[in-house]
Amino acid sequence: MSSAFDKLGLPELIEATQAIGAQGIDLCVFRRDGTRQDHIATHLDYDYFTSDTAKKLIDDFNTAGLRLSVGSFENLIGGDPAERIKNQNHLLKLIRIAHLLGGDANDVKVGTFVGYNHELGAEDGGFQKNLDEYQRIFTPIISYAEDLGVTVLYENCPMEGWRPASFTTTYNNLPGVLAARKLMYALIPSKAHGEIYDPSHDVWQHTDPVDVVAQSDISRIQRIHVKATRNLKTRARIDWGGMYPMQSVDADLAEKAGVDVPKNDWDRHHYEAMLPGFGGSDSMDWRAFVELLSSSGFTGPYEIENEAGNSKDTGNLAATIQGFQAAKTFLAPMLWDMDTEKGYQYRASSPLSQPKLSDVPVMTIDRLS
Repeated sequence: MSSAFDKLGLPELIEATQAIGAQGIDLCVFRRDGTRQDHIATHLDYDYFTSDTAKKLIDDFNTAGLRLSVGSFENLIGGDPAERIKNQNHLLKLIRIAHLLGGDANDVKVGTFVGYNHELGAEDGGFQKNLDEYQRIFTPIISYAEDLGVTVLYENCPMEGWRPASFTTTYNNLPGVLAARKLMYALIPSKAHGEIYDPSHDVWQHTDPVDVVAQSDISRIQRIHVKATRNLKTRARIDWGGMYPMQSVDADLAEKAGVDVPKNDWDRHHYEAMLPGFGGSDSMDWRAFVELLSSSGFTGPYEIENEAGNSKDTGNLAATIQGFQAAKTFLAPMLWDMDTEKGYQYRASSPLSQPKLSDVPVMTIDRLS
């Protein structure tokens, strides 16, 4: 996932990917005028993307021996109404881009969040009202994607630090739990949407990702995010418990009482973001997780998402690349075949095909609805 390389242009990103030894890139294509400031990057010019752009991009990725997907992760059903519309229109642009890149035929998916509407959520029956709002907004979006041969994938991060720590709740993205995703698929039965499952988010919610996969529809899981969580045994975990987020209270009062309070908006749930196999052990059985996915028929990509404090967050490019390389090596014996001379090796996939498509106009949510 290209968010860790936000300072690199696309040619440099491709070179870094080859240095890591990965086989593809999930290209982050965030809005340049968006409100998010954390873990974002924009590696395609989404406003001037044509069928000719797509053809050149496919040629460049085939030359590099890489595959690709695209994604942007914002609030599409809540938050500021004007930003919400911009985010919806941006997702439609990415669906069009994925279509021009071959869509499902080239395994080019579109990653996204759903977000959460806290005004509705504060009302009686707020979760159901968010499900209803999701159905209203996403039904035409998923139908549009299906018509273009594209699959939209939701990531399951609750985005626990997305709002200031002075807010009591940390549930800020609807598909943050399995129950929500099951309900979402029941509301919109189309096969043109599924999920990027990130096990690290369930680990800090004290839920075993192996159990989540066992109760999931494996056909909906089309990407796995490789990111780890180490649950911390801190005084704050004892003070606040593991079920509810740490709350922000008066700093002088907290000091007088000897109670820890959040150091930042993301410091709510007593865990550390890591990469598996890099700088220590994490709180998950990766081998059991991978074995269950394989036995259940999962054949999609494992995407390394680097948000580790000792790698991407150092701001050091070499340390960022080392983290990716370590995660790749960690997973290799579980996923790749043995070569007698080179050890565990990825079995090369077929190149991206050049779709025979004419350009399609940019769609906006008002016209779609």
